[in-house]
Amino acid sequence: MTTKATLGLTNPKSPTNVGSIMRASGCYQVDAVFFSGNRYAHAAKYHTDTKNALANIPLTQTQDLLDSVPQEAKIVCVDLVEGATPLPDFQHPENAFYIFGPEDGTIEQRVIDAADFVTYIPTIGCMNLAATVNVVLYDRLAKATTSMASDALIRKSRDKNNTVKVKTSP
Repeated sequence: MTTKATLGLTNPKSPTNVGSIMRASGCYQVDAVFFSGNRYAHAAKYHTDTKNALANIPLTQTQDLLDSVPQEAKIVCVDLVEGATPLPDFQHPENAFYIFGPEDGTIEQRVIDAADFVTYIPTIGCMNLAATVNVVLYDRLAKATTSMASDALIRKSRDKNNTVKVKTSP
């Protein structure tokens, strides 16, 4: 079964964070990214999507993230919310719509109430939005039942100036 991951960003304010999230979305094979609010749209010209993930992954503004939940996706809210499951204990659904809180706020209660799951990263203090997305997507990959790991993947993914190899024993 193919896994699906879609992201929802609650009123993000930083184009740097959204650009980094788009880059992570390309790295972790996210299907689409939605965002609510107007702050990012005003600052979008300052993006940092250095891998141009926007060419392959839609980034769509929506009035309400709950209106953008893909068919059959489970809603997973990621935020520092009392009663949430710590990420190390969380099992990711095959088809997930991850909703992240804003850098300077939280996910609305009505969205938390609509979620199938709520998880958080157990840190001291809150993390940057882009860092949070990267950690959650990596956790999803690390816990996946199928692995993409191979030297072919490394050759395809690394910078063109990187030809370093691990020395094998004689």
